[in-house]
Amino acid sequence: MAKEPRTYRSAHSYGKDDKDGFLHRSWMKAQGFPEDVFDGRPVIGICNTWSEITPCNSHLREVADYVKRGVWERGGLPLEFPALSLGETQVRPTAMLFRNLLAMEVEESIRMNPIDGVVLLGGCDKTTPGQMMGAASVDLPTIVVSSGPMLTGKFQGRDIGSGTEVWRFSEEVRAGTMTMDEFKAAEAAMSRSRGVCMTMGSASSFAAVAEGMGLALPHNAATPGVEAGRFRIGHLAGRAIVDLVRADAKMSQFLTRKHFENGIRVHAAMGGSTNSIIHLLALAGRCGVDLTLDDFDVFTRDIPLLANISPSGDFHMEDLHYAGGVPAVMKELESVLHLDVPTVGGTTIGDCIADARVWNRSVIGSLAEPAKELAGTWVLRGNLAPGGAIMKPSAASPELLSFEGRAVVFDTIEDYKARVDDPDLDIDETCVMVLRNCGIRGYPGMPEVANMALPKKLLGKGVRDMVRVSDARMSGTAFGTVVLHVTPEADVGGPLALVRDGDVIRLDAPNRALELLVPDDELERRAREWSAEDRSRLRGYLKMHDQHVLQADKGCDLDFLQGSSGDVVERESH
Repeated sequence: MAKEPRTYRSAHSYGKDDKDGFLHRSWMKAQGFPEDVFDGRPVIGICNTWSEITPCNSHLREVADYVKRGVWERGGLPLEFPALSLGETQVRPTAMLFRNLLAMEVEESIRMNPIDGVVLLGGCDKTTPGQMMGAASVDLPTIVVSSGPMLTGKFQGRDIGSGTEVWRFSEEVRAGTMTMDEFKAAEAAMSRSRGVCMTMGSASSFAAVAEGMGLALPHNAATPGVEAGRFRIGHLAGRAIVDLVRADAKMSQFLTRKHFENGIRVHAAMGGSTNSIIHLLALAGRCGVDLTLDDFDVFTRDIPLLANISPSGDFHMEDLHYAGGVPAVMKELESVLHLDVPTVGGTTIGDCIADARVWNRSVIGSLAEPAKELAGTWVLRGNLAPGGAIMKPSAASPELLSFEGRAVVFDTIEDYKARVDDPDLDIDETCVMVLRNCGIRGYPGMPEVANMALPKKLLGKGVRDMVRVSDARMSGTAFGTVVLHVTPEADVGGPLALVRDGDVIRLDAPNRALELLVPDDELERRAREWSAEDRSRLRGYLKMHDQHVLQADKGCDLDFLQGSSGDVVERESH
């Protein structure tokens, strides 16, 4: 192979014939690399969040091997490196607390190493957005390759979905309609293979967003993690990233306002997780795109639910894959997408979906005949959420979308757990459950606890949904009439901190309103009495997070990481 011109970023380390070049090349040759791999070819970093403590990502070492095949084929040099792995089901207190730490690690790993482009291998809920945020701040050519969903769970002759059925089974056990032996059997039957949740949870939602934006190759989101197609995607991504480097096609070329609008619309049609809203706001903040919380309402008002996928629908990610995947959903959205925007595969969005077809109309609907009319995100405002709150209407009970009831307040998740099943708790189905001090600073990290399980005494009466209001998050696999991300959060003195038991809360979701029916002068009096929690004992990353994290309507990023990184000076290594 003829030598390529030494114009790449990596040439500053490997392209010199002096002492510095000697040092960089010699130590790399300790791994068995021959001389000609340092002939000026593109160096591709493979940013891998593989971990045995992150079951969703536990097969990414194998996927990385296929990425390397593609890179070698195209004449590049693949170099794999690790990044913090955030297993949503394992990390304490919540993976969201460490998303920004992952983003910082990814940014600095890419910036400090002699690589020309990067493939991001992630999957579990916070790994992909954290990687994308970090990569966006460096702005090298970048491609996302996801873990892919696990195979559909099987239990007692029927399909079950990860997460979603957990909430249902748990409620049934507490209601006395499911035995503990059955519960344990379901536990063993739910997770059938490696990969992310096979429901439209946060992981699959953001993988679909990446595909909808053109940052991943077609079928990246829905191809099961253990199918041969997942490895083919890795192989093709390895080829594509070398092409992107040679074309100097930086990540920012695929992070324009139009790309974000496409991602938001695809997310709505998929019934995507509300967590994606926070991640997209943070990503937009990293690359200087003017994106606001209200955009998620505005750009999804004409989008019904097309993907009939749990928890909003009846099927699972494996079914979506066989029905045509995300390209087929996007084909149905063709009239409202920006088809001219480029993708990392070297074509436009329009080219990617030109031949896409729906193979199962039970799984993927059309704009004329959708799975559900209500989809997208509703952004609520009012005196209880002046900075905004959100709802996922496709997961809510229609009869509760306009509701007025007295508040039953839980100050912390521990307070909720201690009292929710107390038979003397003054609560019935006409009430509004309020959980506070679970926001991005207050918990800290904003856990997925907003979809509080209902009191046992109400479950016994057959009640399965209630209006719930919180400054916390909700898993994308969860369901219910839940108002999330109330901003400002209670821990910083937001109005949620002022709610008292017995106060009346009015939810008028169709008109996007959330009101606390308490006189202004009384709220002012309560605000004067409120005091912040002592935070003097915080240390390390937790202290930095507490002092710099933004609220949910700004994406919960750290304030000093917003904006362009163009002023960062990359010094020569010595």
